[in-house]
Order: sequence, then C-alpha cells, then structure tokens
Amino acid sequence: MKFLFASDSFKGTLSSERIIDLLTESANKIFPGCETFGVPVADGGEGTVDAVIAVTKGNIKTVKVHGPLMEDADATYGEFNGDSAIIEMAAASGLPMVPVDKRNPLNTTTYGTGELIRDALDSGYRKISIALGGSATNDGGMGAMSALGVKFLDAEGNVLSGFGSDLNKVADIDVRGLHPAVAETEFTIMCDVTNPLTGPDGATYTFGKQKGGTPEILDEMEAGMKKYAKLLLDKTGIDVDTVPGTGAAGGLGAAFKVFLNANMKSGIETVLDLIEFDKLLEGVDVVVTGEGRIDWQSAFGKVPSGIGMRSKNKGIPAVAIVGGMGKGADKIFEFGVESIIPTINGAMEIDEALERAEELYAGAADRLFRLLKVGMEIKK
Repeated sequence: MKFLFASDSFKGTLSSERIIDLLTESANKIFPGCETFGVPVADGGEGTVDAVIAVTKGNIKTVKVHGPLMEDADATYGEFNGDSAIIEMAAASGLPMVPVDKRNPLNTTTYGTGELIRDALDSGYRKISIALGGSATNDGGMGAMSALGVKFLDAEGNVLSGFGSDLNKVADIDVRGLHPAVAETEFTIMCDVTNPLTGPDGATYTFGKQKGGTPEILDEMEAGMKKYAKLLLDKTGIDVDTVPGTGAAGGLGAAFKVFLNANMKSGIETVLDLIEFDKLLEGVDVVVTGEGRIDWQSAFGKVPSGIGMRSKNKGIPAVAIVGGMGKGADKIFEFGVESIIPTINGAMEIDEALERAEELYAGAADRLFRLLKVGMEIKK
C-alpha cells in the first residue's frame, strides 16, 4: 500500500507537517511496511508560502518593508526553482499588522506588498505567484504599484502616496517609471473571490467593514473607487468591473490585472501546480486530505476539493479527516472525496476539542486506516 497525505492545517492546533507525522505513525501501525509520503498544502491563504517552499526545497527571504500604516516592518517571501518567487500579500499588508483601534481603510496602503514584488524582481525572479487575502487595505493597489514605480497624480500633478484616502484624489496615472522587469515577468494571482472592484459586491462594501470602515467611510471610499475604476478604463481601456476578482484584497486584484497583466487563478490549483502534485500521485493507492472544518464552502477552492479532484482525475480514492462538519459538508463528495472522518469522538465543548486536537486526530487516523483494512479484507 502507498499512501499520500496532503491536508490543510487545522488553524490554531495542528500544522500540515504535524498531521503528516500523525498519519504516518497510524498508517504504519495498521499497515506495517506500507509506503507513505506527505506534503503540506494550503489554498492560497495563510501558510501558502511555507507549503510551497517545504515541497520545492526553496528558501524564505526576509525583506525590510513598510507595513499597512507605512511603519517599518519585516516581511518574508519564498524563492524556489531558481526562477520563481511566491508572496503572500498579507505578509506585508495584512490586517493583523494593524492594531484594532487603528483600523481604517482610508489610512492603509499596499506599499509593502509592492516592495516585496520589487525585491523579487530585483533578485531576478521572473515567475512570481502572489496570494491575495487577509488584507488591511482598500487602496485599489495604488500603494503596491507606487512601490513598483507607477505615479498616481492628483489634479494639481502632485504624486499621491497610495493610501485608501487617495482614491478620491487620483486624477492621472504615469506608468513610465514602472519597473522594467515587469514586462518580462509572468505573474500569477492566487484569488478565489470573484468580486468586481466596485458596486454592492465590490471591494469596499464586501470587505471594507472588517478593515475598520464605518458606513460613512465606506460610502466615501466607494465613490473614490468608482472614480479610480473610470480612470483605469480611460487610461488603459480595461473595464476592471467586468473582470472577476478585481475586488480582491481591497482592489489589489485590479491593479495586478491592469499594471502587471497578471493571470488570476484558484489558490489551491496554483499551489498544486507549483508543487507538481499530479506527479506525486503516481503509484498512490489512497490519498488522505482534510481541513479544520468542512462545510459547503469546502467545495469552492479549498484544499479538500482541490486534492479530491486531482485524485479523482487519476482514479485514486481520497478521504478526508476533519476537525468538524458543517452544513453542506456532503457536497465535497462531488469533488473526489469519498468519505469524511471527523476527529470528534463524543460530545464536547470547542475548547476541549482544541486542547485535545492531536489526540483526537490520532484516534481518527486509526479509525480511518482500520476501515481501509476492512475494505481490503472484503475485496479479498
């Protein structure tokens, strides 16, 4: 028997690497002499860089950047395969970097994300993947593009800094200073939201509240975002509101599309391609995946659906061990996952489940492999 383990982390309790250890121990106990192999996986959110670097044997690089409030900060990105870099925008412009009492999307910028990209370009990387999500910003990507040499100007010709408050001020765009390596670089944006830049489902009204936006602030920013979208259309001919995902990360998706000619792609699909997951499936009998909680959303760009479909396409059964099950969890059965094994083995409070996460996972792993053994006996 050959098993492949590819689970998302259980946030706050179990890392993907620890899950691999627990599955390996259990599999060898129930199937002595079996072959096991595990890879950490993420869906384009937190942990994506670590997962890709672990599999590709790449390196983590630390860079001095400016955070969402233009404070000095250290941020990291991954470098691998000699020509590739992978960046999580949240590493430089993430919401946790802003104290709760200072959260206001008018006052935040993606400048630091642009600095990470600039460093990757200066280091010679010409394949750059960027995970969107978890942003503290709603600046339309002006901050990031400013760090890459684009100038956003007000009506008097003054250069704007690229904060959210500048959306209402921008009147012209000068791209002549854009980093020259952009033209020869392939950018892939990991994005699983389809929100446009503006409108009721756009960046501001969908995500702005969680970044500290009051109704008054959001109305002001939406007016500015509409002005910005029109300017992009006038200057580039691209109507960003017709491109799904341009509202991601406070409009950073729009800037990447317009200025970097980036390809937008599902986070989990990008990660699986980067780690060459299909090659890892060769000779595998069963794949074990999972996540902390599985529900109807898991079928849309989450780790179990991505792993399940890749496995299904190769004719390999996949099963999921999960911390808990929510409404619509059975939808995952349409995406190559054949069964779900919850770790919870009795009635308990969430705090107890979290405290006992490792013990409960090990028990669920034992149950899973024992059930697989029964299936083999039936087949005989």
